[in-house]
Amino acid sequence: MTVRARAPLRLGLAGGGTDVAPYCDLYGGRVMNATIDRYAYAIVSPRQGRDACFHALDVGHEEVHACDGEIDGHGPLQLLKGVYARVSRDFLNGERPSLSVRTFSDAPPGSGLGSSSTMVVALVQAFAEYFSLPLGEYEVAQLAYEVERKDLKLAGGKQDQYAAAFGGFNFMEFYAEDRVVVNPLRIKDWIRAELEASLVLYFTGVSRASAEIIDRQVRNIDAHDHAATEATHQLKDEAIRMKECVLKGDLRGLEATMQAGWEAKKRMAQGITNPLIDRMEQIAFAHGARAAKVSGAGGGGFMMFLCDPESRIGLMRALLAEGGSILDFHFTQQGASAWRIA
Repeated sequence: MTVRARAPLRLGLAGGGTDVAPYCDLYGGRVMNATIDRYAYAIVSPRQGRDACFHALDVGHEEVHACDGEIDGHGPLQLLKGVYARVSRDFLNGERPSLSVRTFSDAPPGSGLGSSSTMVVALVQAFAEYFSLPLGEYEVAQLAYEVERKDLKLAGGKQDQYAAAFGGFNFMEFYAEDRVVVNPLRIKDWIRAELEASLVLYFTGVSRASAEIIDRQVRNIDAHDHAATEATHQLKDEAIRMKECVLKGDLRGLEATMQAGWEAKKRMAQGITNPLIDRMEQIAFAHGARAAKVSGAGGGGFMMFLCDPESRIGLMRALLAEGGSILDFHFTQQGASAWRIA
């Protein structure tokens, strides 16, 4: 039996960064995001012998480890090995089964679409299906978060795991002691269609190391940096406003909220913006954009631009003239899923 799983990538619409400790533990975090029809995939299948094979198909990394030996938790395959180790420990009484674990993604690491965390969710969902584990969306997301943030000690927040597990448009609340509340939003069809026609998703061609930027954010909050903390408070407020605008179909309010959130985010830590991002923002506004932001921690990856649908073609042409690429997408309602192949 082979199990395949996929989990959707997400667009961070507002509040990203307020889901990162210690801010969410001290003040509570609020995030508004939506998933799109681009995915991270995981495949789990049985393997002969007494070893486990881990293979990231899209980047060509492969490792084979003896099941009765130590498995190095570092390196480019640490996400695959981390989920395997955690599931073995928590659900299989420490038994390490002979498996082939393979992954690939529709977006590169560092894209700003939550690709790494989404991959962990896809892996957890695949293992849950393979071993018939009783895990719902909250449990899948929390386990993925613990593998990535606690077991592997990779810097980051919580929104990506919950977005991937639940899917759709969600307003999320983050509290101390890893308490999370996901509020799925019922978005009218015309609002979803208008947003798809108005959003341009542009890849700068530069993948950024989100961990470095997030580390700076954490240090600023730990140091009680007044400017950074106030900027994060504003970012949280903009997430609340974003929810209201999306639910009501207030597109002009949505544009203003996205831009205000981006201006606040740039004040959270050094490195969130840079000359390339600033230049692309200027070009976009000169060609019809009404709001802009970077999806994710910042520093590169994907940028999002809101414009009138009539301006979309001209805006895309101007962006493409600078290099990079445009990602076509649609919003998706379904979260992580898995299925069996005989």
